[in-house]
Amino acid sequence: VFNYQVKKRSGEVQVYQEGKISHSILRAQQNINKEDKALADKIGKLVAEELKPQFEQEKILGTDEIGDVVERVLIDQQLYDIARAFIIARERQRQEAKAEKGLGVIDDIGLSYTSIVVMKNKYLQKGETPKGCFKRVAKAVAKAETDKKNRSLWEDRFFTVMSTLRFLPGGRTLANAGTANGQLANCFVMPMPDSVEGIFESIKESSLLKKNGGGVGFSFSRIRPKGDAVAGTSGKAAGPVAFMKIINEASEILQQAGGRRSGNMVVLHVTHPDILEFITCKEDEASLNQINFSIGLTDKFMRAVKKDKPWDLINPHTGSVVNTVSSRSIFELACSYAWKNGDPGMIFLDRINQDNPTPRVGVLEAVNLCGEQPLLAYEACNLGSINLAKHISGGQVDWSKLAETVKIGVRFLDNVVSVCKYPLKKVEAVVKANRKIGLGVMGWADLLVKMGIPYDSKEALGLAEKMMKFIRETAWNTSEALGKEKGSFKNFKGSLWQKRKYKFFRNATLTTIAPTGSISMLANCSYGIEPHFANAFYKEALGGIRLPEINKDLLVKLRQVGLDTSNGLIDQIVANGTLQLIKEIPDGIKKIFVTAHEIEFQDHVKMQAAWQKYTDNAVSKTINLAADARVEDVIKAYILAWELGCKGLTVYRDTSRRVQVLNIGYNKNTKFEARNPKQIQNSKIKIQKKDNCPQCGTKLFKAEGCAICPACAFSVCSL
Repeated sequence: VFNYQVKKRSGEVQVYQEGKISHSILRAQQNINKEDKALADKIGKLVAEELKPQFEQEKILGTDEIGDVVERVLIDQQLYDIARAFIIARERQRQEAKAEKGLGVIDDIGLSYTSIVVMKNKYLQKGETPKGCFKRVAKAVAKAETDKKNRSLWEDRFFTVMSTLRFLPGGRTLANAGTANGQLANCFVMPMPDSVEGIFESIKESSLLKKNGGGVGFSFSRIRPKGDAVAGTSGKAAGPVAFMKIINEASEILQQAGGRRSGNMVVLHVTHPDILEFITCKEDEASLNQINFSIGLTDKFMRAVKKDKPWDLINPHTGSVVNTVSSRSIFELACSYAWKNGDPGMIFLDRINQDNPTPRVGVLEAVNLCGEQPLLAYEACNLGSINLAKHISGGQVDWSKLAETVKIGVRFLDNVVSVCKYPLKKVEAVVKANRKIGLGVMGWADLLVKMGIPYDSKEALGLAEKMMKFIRETAWNTSEALGKEKGSFKNFKGSLWQKRKYKFFRNATLTTIAPTGSISMLANCSYGIEPHFANAFYKEALGGIRLPEINKDLLVKLRQVGLDTSNGLIDQIVANGTLQLIKEIPDGIKKIFVTAHEIEFQDHVKMQAAWQKYTDNAVSKTINLAADARVEDVIKAYILAWELGCKGLTVYRDTSRRVQVLNIGYNKNTKFEARNPKQIQNSKIKIQKKDNCPQCGTKLFKAEGCAICPACAFSVCSL
């Protein structure tokens, strides 16, 4: 053992450790399916002997100098295959180090290159390190604790779960906590009344929310239909779609003026007379590019669809029936457009209101941008997610560790409600009266592969229900304890919790499976409850460096069965986009490492339903379909989702965002029944290549309702 020092690429100086050399040799052996610890230790000792004269002369050596000696010793010992694997691994480390250096961020907690990119682009303040970011957030959120000693205790706990990537809050909390902005909520719902004055007041208020970083949901169901009479004037009503265009334009102007890209979700009730125009309002894929939109469906409507019954369209202003159409035709038209480009989505309003915790306060009519958070008007929700991949030990779920993280996560998010600076007093009043939070998960696909469970299996569905039930029960118990300690939420009286015989309860809702695009990349884990979208791909780093991104669990499995992962096997996986076409890979591994587009849509829906069963709010997940899927498959997916108790659904057919259907425009004089799925499916298409990230060029993929870049975290949420 030498008492000498090593200078790392980051500039940090550490004491030389022979064991680290042995470990690096062992990793190189594993890359070529060899594992001889005795040999690795022997090489470690030989390297130490070679280094001794240099250390005595220089005192401090750089990691590159030490690496050169390791290479020389391996070659001298005629261990050419291990030397080759070591050199390849070392070159990748050099490339990553070069790319990281170009970012100008000091990594003081050991993050991946992609994680550092995400932190720099989205969360770090000027001159801040990742550790500094987590300390800033922990300190700001712990300020909700009134006792100084308690505050210090929880600050440490909050920092620990974030810095170890066990739990991460939503993006606005990471970016704004402890700053002058202080707006920590990601999502809001605003009212949309049936008056010009009310509509433009809502647009003004929602713009203030977006300015500080937040997506906004609306229900347009109260707006009178297009062409309806307007009292006191000779004019006619413009209708919901016209006001959608105004909101879209306002959002674009706000973004151009330097605001953060946010977005809008518009919901229209299926009884609204303008429902057909609403469904087809994104005929041109470039239009309404700041808006997601979903149809609000009821159980009555879905039963009518199954029996092919007529459906009344009702003027929300007068309450009178203005038209009767085929329920199935409305549904099939919506499914046809979802098949075409993913819009509109559908939310099931009756299912949502079954879980409405405060029915006396109001009915839930709208959801946030990605649909996972039903909210009342002027309400917001603070979100955070547990990294399930960090809660596994010895191939099994570490339930005690998971319980601890849930308890810390609930308290963290409840504190966020208290310390958040709300742009509008109305929002602050409603949020603090209900104290809704949304604790969710990410890393589900990672956990499954570590446990050797195929995503599309009954075992996976059973584990999903078991885990979410455990998380919900732990979260509920924590909220009950917080209610005793700090007081129940103001609208507790008459709430669902009082009916459930609770005497104290801190939060109206506790669990949500939200999109985790950016924070999943920061945590270096799979997105939400989504399956893996690729097992290997190349990402474009700064300076034009192409870095291979490989599923580390896959590497372990391949080595275990004797496959050499240092040769062209990874290139084959990237080129094929799947393991299924590579003969050398055993079928057992192929089943475990199945990707999103290899999973049947029914299994996607069943997985969403399994998590929804024990989730207070809703679940954000994309139901992926193959490029050759038919409209009938989309129809079946939505019906299955309703039957299984999902609160909403988003579908994405592979490549559908790259196509533009021609000559299929809605004409109010055309009989609606003529617009059937096969007409749209069989119409001509024009290919428009839009599937690469505009920031770094890496291929985008669809997850949790968003187009996401796996390299730089660029995201366009269904817009």
